[in-house]
Amino acid sequence: MAVICPTITATSNALYAQQMNEVAHFAKRIHIDLADGVFAPTKLINPKDAWWPVGVTADVHLMYETARPFLHELIALEPHMIILHAESVGNFYELAKDIRSHGIKVGIALLADTPVRKILPAIDDIDHVLIFSGDLGYFGGHANLSHLQKIAEIKRYNASVEIGWDGGINTKNIHKLILGGVDVLNIGGAIHLSKNPLKAYNELKALAESTP
Repeated sequence: MAVICPTITATSNALYAQQMNEVAHFAKRIHIDLADGVFAPTKLINPKDAWWPVGVTADVHLMYETARPFLHELIALEPHMIILHAESVGNFYELAKDIRSHGIKVGIALLADTPVRKILPAIDDIDHVLIFSGDLGYFGGHANLSHLQKIAEIKRYNASVEIGWDGGINTKNIHKLILGGVDVLNIGGAIHLSKNPLKAYNELKALAESTP
């Protein structure tokens, strides 16, 4: 069953705490965005300031041009998964080995213009592929469903890899995304920008559960 995963995308520690407190009491899995202001145009909170309540499964999405200097800070937080970008600088094999040696899963994100072939040499070392359709560092992106075609290509090479989607998920397109093969729906604006985040989460969760 597809998982509804609220996204934390915060430019300050105060906003981070606000967003986390909005969703942590009902969401079982949370997606935390970290951005350097270089690879991504928005500078989000520093990795050392990231946190989440006990019992929450946290995925950390590192939107950094160079991940290596910050990796051990993130590993020390013991997240469920660290998601790197295929477009970032660095040796993915070395980073993935370091992450996995601490019992943490390894994800890789693909920007809209990045073809699947870029990650195929490392596909057996990847636990999760994040299909990115939004705007780096912001809520309210557009879900370009043409990117669903990437999923079939990924699955041909690694049938068991988990597929995430980031960008523009709402009640109108969630069925299509799940039927297209998305396992983890990272949702920011549709939850945090609603008048009632819990109600919005429950509506999306009910739609996910009702998808054939």
